[in-house]
Amino acid sequence: MEGLQGEYERALRSYLRQGGESSLKQAYELGRRALSGGQGILDMIALHQQSVEKILGDTQQIGVLHQAGDFFVELMSPFEMTHRAFGEANDTLRRLNESLESETRRIARALHDESGQLLAAVHIQLRQMARGLSPGAQFNLTEIETLLEQVEQQLRNFSHELRPTVLDDYGLVPALQTLAEKFSKRFDLPVNVDGKVNPRLTRSVEAAMYRVTQEALNNVARHAKASRVSIRLWRIPGEFHCCIRDDGVGFDPAAVAKGSRNTLGLLGIRERLTVLGGTLEIESAPQQGTELRIFVPVEA
Repeated sequence: MEGLQGEYERALRSYLRQGGESSLKQAYELGRRALSGGQGILDMIALHQQSVEKILGDTQQIGVLHQAGDFFVELMSPFEMTHRAFGEANDTLRRLNESLESETRRIARALHDESGQLLAAVHIQLRQMARGLSPGAQFNLTEIETLLEQVEQQLRNFSHELRPTVLDDYGLVPALQTLAEKFSKRFDLPVNVDGKVNPRLTRSVEAAMYRVTQEALNNVARHAKASRVSIRLWRIPGEFHCCIRDDGVGFDPAAVAKGSRNTLGLLGIRERLTVLGGTLEIESAPQQGTELRIFVPVEA
């Protein structure tokens, strides 16, 4: 940062003496270098302020502040363009997620309703066929009906996993309670869901939070070796909070940040929250369990 400070001050002095597009181009290049070096907007504001203060200590030129402002605007152009590009990409990703959720909802309902109607028709046809058959053949048809019932149950399960109707009908908390019950039965792992979210969140936030919790539970099942999980949800003015805690083996968050182990689940959670403008905090340590703290801004 000290080297950048010196370069910026020299370039700014040159611009104040001579002006011209070449000096502004130099400011733009300095901005690109600072951005690629991980400098933030506040860092650049401080750098500019320090340079202007040093220059004003040496000169009282009329209009120096105005010229310095023009130079500073050019310096910040790469940051502005990156910020806009990020915002546009975020908007595109949010629309894509909403479109995917809408399509998933349509497929889930079609899978549940249409397959149910077809299987019901098959059951009726089998019962009609059974009337004129021998007891042995009727027994075979009964076994076929049993298999069809298992297929029907599997289709219902797939439909609910794709998009639980309880999420649309009753909201996030009942949907997570249903998810927790199925997860507990499948993995023999108690999951407690506690909290109220009133008024209801928007459909996009509810869908994202359901997927986030689903992914968090999948991570617990794959890695945590936990004996219990707790999920707490609450809403305060302007923000939704969710805390997911397990008592499993834990991990080193710093090592995960460096990519030393499979982090796709956490990356997926972060991406979904980023689209909502939310944040994820992770507290964990080996043999100390893991806690995910989620914060999402919400409209009044």
